[in-house]
Amino acid sequence: MKNQKGFSLIELLIVVVIIGIIAAIAIPNLLAARRSANEGSAISSLRTYHGAQMTYQATTGAGNYAGATTVNNTAFTALNALGLIDSVLGGASTTKSGYVFTGTKWDAGTGTPASFGGLAVPVTTTGVTATGTRNFGILTEGVMYSSPATGTAMTLTVGSATTAVTQANGTALSN
Repeated sequence: MKNQKGFSLIELLIVVVIIGIIAAIAIPNLLAARRSANEGSAISSLRTYHGAQMTYQATTGAGNYAGATTVNNTAFTALNALGLIDSVLGGASTTKSGYVFTGTKWDAGTGTPASFGGLAVPVTTTGVTATGTRNFGILTEGVMYSSPATGTAMTLTVGSATTAVTQANGTALSN
C-alpha cells in the first residue's frame, strides 16, 4: 500500500465551485462600488467647476463667467488655461471617471445677472460596464441637482426664461 498525499479531484472541484460562488456574490458589489465612486467624483468635479467659475467671475471675468453660451466644454478649457481646474477636468474631451462634463453660461443682460451651469452625464448608463446611473447638474447658486440617467430630460432653470439647451442624450439645461 502506497501512502499518497494530496487532494482528490472531487476536493479540487468543490474548492473551485466555492470560489465561483464567492466571485458571483462579490463582483456585482465591486461594480456597484465603482459606479458609486464615479458618481462621487462627478459631484466633486462639478463643485470644483462651480468654485472655479466663481473665482473667474470675481477676478478675470469682469462680472461674467467663463465659457460659451452654448452647452460645450469651453468653460472647462478656459478655466484650465487659467489654472483654476486641473488638466483632466479641463482637457479637450472633458471626460473624467466615466462622466462627460459640459457647461454653459448666460451673460448679464438688462436686469439679469450673469449665470452659469454645468452638467455631468455618465458615459454608459446600463449593463456591466455602466459608469453611473444618475446625471448631475450645478447652477450659479451652487445647489447640486441629479436625475436618473434614463434619457429623460434634466431641466435646470435660471431665472424665469424658458430657453432650453439640450445635450445629445436628452439632458437639458434651461435658462
